[in-house]
Amino acid sequence: MDEQQKDLGTQGREDTLKGKTNEVLGKAQKKVGEITNKPDQKVKGTAREMGGKAQSTGGQAERKIDDVIDDDETRRNP
Repeated sequence: MDEQQKDLGTQGREDTLKGKTNEVLGKAQKKVGEITNKPDQKVKGTAREMGGKAQSTGGQAERKIDDVIDDDETRRNP
């Protein structure tokens, strides 16, 4: 399926999953940076974790918007 033709809800699920994955990987990278005393890895892990949270939140918003659009279309075309 072409990226432009993808359903907003499907895109939202993908973004939520990718975001959660990046959040977990970022936490792990941050922990490794703490254990190995490498501040640069800790900072990169924190950034990845925060980016993952933002991506996940965006995906959840996309899903909610898609639900509203679907409900509206259902009411217009019963």
